[in-house]
Amino acid sequence: MHELISSIRRNAVGLAIFATVTAGAIATAQLLTAERIKQNIRMAESRALNQLVPTSSYDNDLLNDTLTVDSRFNQQLLGPLPENALIYRARNDGEVSAVILPAVAPDGYTTSIDLIVGVNRDGTLAGVRVVAHRETPGLGDKIEARKSDWITSFTGKSLQNPIAEQWAVRKDGGEFDQFTGATITPRAVVRAVKRALLFFDMHRDLLLNGRAPYQGDSNGN
Repeated sequence: MHELISSIRRNAVGLAIFATVTAGAIATAQLLTAERIKQNIRMAESRALNQLVPTSSYDNDLLNDTLTVDSRFNQQLLGPLPENALIYRARNDGEVSAVILPAVAPDGYTTSIDLIVGVNRDGTLAGVRVVAHRETPGLGDKIEARKSDWITSFTGKSLQNPIAEQWAVRKDGGEFDQFTGATITPRAVVRAVKRALLFFDMHRDLLLNGRAPYQGDSNGN
């Protein structure tokens, strides 16, 4: 009986040690994986932002020069953004040369369409990219830069070019093309981009002249 109890104790200790080591290994793996995921997300963000604002056009740390879309702003113009959405600012010699705004078109054909909208200091569009959508393959997905060059037609446009009435798809009397068999998707994107420009115009001073964040302050408060 004594040997049986001793054996059970040894097995219990062994299992406890195994569980501790396993838990530690899992925790370490999770930490390493989480860090890799964080780095991968950061790299993906950087690539997306640099499609609108090339690295050669700014000299600051774009990913750490941000403003949080909070109560200081008319958030409705950018659509139903997630909490703590960020605005990125590109600088040259300390002066903001462009901002990259998050925007959501809530009225896509299938569901909402997530965008980033680059606006130069002078109010012209540096570019627009779709970062997430669930529009119909072969029709609405032409809003993607890899599927069509339609999204690049916004580059250089502003609230004055075209005039307000022309900020619509051609079917609605505007300047922007729609897709054959898919008008709702491009219509939603055009509206969202126009609202982003209105947001920039309304908050120009804060976006361009608000203080730069402290080093490492990713919230830019």
